[in-house]
Amino acid sequence: MMPVGSLPVAREAQPNGAGTWAASSDGPPPASEPAGVVEETLNDLFTPVVDVIFGVFFTEVTFLDTSFPWIVAWVVLAGAAFSCYFFAVQIRWFGHAVALVRASKRRQAVNAGDPGEVTPFRALSAAVSATVGLGNIAGVAIAITIGGPGAAVWMVVGGMLSMVVKFVECTLGVKYREELADGTVHGGPMQYLRRGLAERGLPLLGRGLAGVYAVLIVLFATLGSSMFQINQTLEQLQSVTGGTSSWLAGPVPRLSFGIVASILIAVTLLGGMKSIGALAGRLVPAMTIVYLGACLTVIAVNLGSVPSALSSIVMGAISPEGVIGGVTGVMVVGFQRAVFSNEAGIGSSPMAHASVRTNHPATEGFVAMLGPCIDTVVVCTVTAVTIVIANPSSYVEAREAIEGGPHAPTGVTITSDAFATVLPWFPFVLAMAVILFAYSTIITWAHYGERGWTYFFGRGRASVLVYRLLAACCTIAGSLLTLGAVLEFADALLFALALFNIIGLYLLAPVARREFDAYRKHLRSLQRKHKDRHSS
Repeated sequence: MMPVGSLPVAREAQPNGAGTWAASSDGPPPASEPAGVVEETLNDLFTPVVDVIFGVFFTEVTFLDTSFPWIVAWVVLAGAAFSCYFFAVQIRWFGHAVALVRASKRRQAVNAGDPGEVTPFRALSAAVSATVGLGNIAGVAIAITIGGPGAAVWMVVGGMLSMVVKFVECTLGVKYREELADGTVHGGPMQYLRRGLAERGLPLLGRGLAGVYAVLIVLFATLGSSMFQINQTLEQLQSVTGGTSSWLAGPVPRLSFGIVASILIAVTLLGGMKSIGALAGRLVPAMTIVYLGACLTVIAVNLGSVPSALSSIVMGAISPEGVIGGVTGVMVVGFQRAVFSNEAGIGSSPMAHASVRTNHPATEGFVAMLGPCIDTVVVCTVTAVTIVIANPSSYVEAREAIEGGPHAPTGVTITSDAFATVLPWFPFVLAMAVILFAYSTIITWAHYGERGWTYFFGRGRASVLVYRLLAACCTIAGSLLTLGAVLEFADALLFALALFNIIGLYLLAPVARREFDAYRKHLRSLQRKHKDRHSS
């Protein structure tokens, strides 16, 4: 069985500046333009850093003669442990979570007297708008290309386990949130790690974990997330404008694209955050509906192939053939992409959910569970079925390349090609969706990173200005670096966040359990009062 420590992409793969892939032994293309030197230099500087970070967090361990990255097992085991500790809350309380969201959507003034700023429906919408995006479009394509169709099954399993992790961290996020003098609410790992562990007699550990987490989330927000989003946005735009002959294919256009994107993001962060952010909040859900509609259209046109596609997905999960080989290998690919897609255990979602209006922290834990269900179980599954059933040539070629040598998939273009088999014009619509998804994710993560930055440097105007300019400028690197380097760096930082956050979740799980029990007691009290009222 092949080791799977380098599963995000084949480590040796290097895409050229035109968006196609070649083995690293061939070397990079000649730097015929000035920006080519910048691109090559940036990759040369960035790759050793990636190798070190990636090597630490994706070091393999061996169990039952199978090798896999220890950090992936760390996240998955947390989901399994919390599922047992909270009695499969993601299944037993799923209906109640839906009822809470529906109630808040019908009555926007629900719980108006409770602390907080927004309703559960709006908090969930904000969190999902940050997770539904390129992780679902490009990440799924990468997963099933490397791990085969069966990786989709393990993404769903990973999504189910992620639901209970979201429940724990978002319950704690509301429990330990802080209301500032201006009326805004801040909550998340920096708060519950520091305050929660201090309550449990571990103040030094709490401050240490909160500090490390703050540093890592700044790095991921400014480097990992934004670079991946810009990189894949550029790949899709290049694909629909001519591929290797596109005007975006050369180093100078790629650099120019990164600079323009950086300026637009800077304008948003510095001046138009409220109005433009509100617009994106309306457009991204709409684009998600369009995206799912296109997936269902491809599936409907190929309806006769659905049974065989589902069979290949299920059989690929339990008896995979080719590609990386081995059930454990496919499982790791699926779990890894699931975490990258829904961010469970990362600690980002509690920052969005902490602003909810409620007196019972557990209620927002229930609502937060729906995020991975929508993001990974639904959207990722539909994407995977669409790619497998359409079987575009780029998907076939990418799988054959991996089997034959050190190559890697181009991510979003495979999903785009799947749509083109039925809707030739849809790659252009997808390009617009990718831009909106990328924009929404970059802006949301910029907010998360700002929380980490201000944790150290304060909330002064100069401090915030420096961070926002830095966050905007870092997006330029994503247009020049290779997908392999970007994806590995983003993965390493994402799982590093999970490492320190989940340590806190384990230590604070009894607090979340008390909130869970208190809410159940509250519901039983309401039911008794309701029963007594009707009986009298």
